[in-house]
Amino acid sequence: MAGLVPGLLQMMPGQAPAQTFAPLPNPVVVVGPQFVAPFPVTLIITKKLFSMREGEFAVTDVNGGLIFTVKGSFLAIADRRLLLDAAGNPLVTLRQKLLTAHRRWQVFRGDSSDSKDLLFSAKKSSLIQFSTKLDVFLACNNRENVPDFQVKGAFRELRCTIYLGNTSTTIAQMHKHHNLQSIVFDKDTYGVTVSPNVDYAFVVALILVLHEINEDQSGQD
Repeated sequence: MAGLVPGLLQMMPGQAPAQTFAPLPNPVVVVGPQFVAPFPVTLIITKKLFSMREGEFAVTDVNGGLIFTVKGSFLAIADRRLLLDAAGNPLVTLRQKLLTAHRRWQVFRGDSSDSKDLLFSAKKSSLIQFSTKLDVFLACNNRENVPDFQVKGAFRELRCTIYLGNTSTTIAQMHKHHNLQSIVFDKDTYGVTVSPNVDYAFVVALILVLHEINEDQSGQD
């Protein structure tokens, strides 16, 4: 957890007010326990400038310390993203599942795309949406009758909340974040505050999936 220390929620210019979260009684671990902190974690996800690849981001703490990077793909294979730790080690691979009506993305451990390494998948809750709503299913949830997590809000306004299952328990909130790069270059910059005892690598991967689904301008499905 390099760069993550208690007090991450100190206010920075352009940062939304710090959210108040109660620690969950049971830790939420999807990517790995090393990404679970006993205090709230605020991260800034910023699209890289002048990249030759689609979907490249840097993920930092509020003080600018690098936590993760996102390696994108060239346009020919633009349905794949790779989340790396600060040392460049692959953590998860994000892939869009083709020929699905709900824009489903699948997230695998490491740089794998093998079904045995599937961690979770996320899809739009309905074909036509006037606000953001995603259903998220862990790999062990084969029947998918009830989502393990839900994302609700207004992504275009950068206001989304991630809930545990179909409950009102909040595990993370995405909010507006403005910095010089986002103001001058109109680049995508997201702030996300993660509850104590919640895997923040999982939350970052889910925000990336949300970004990709909303970037698809080819239709409303």
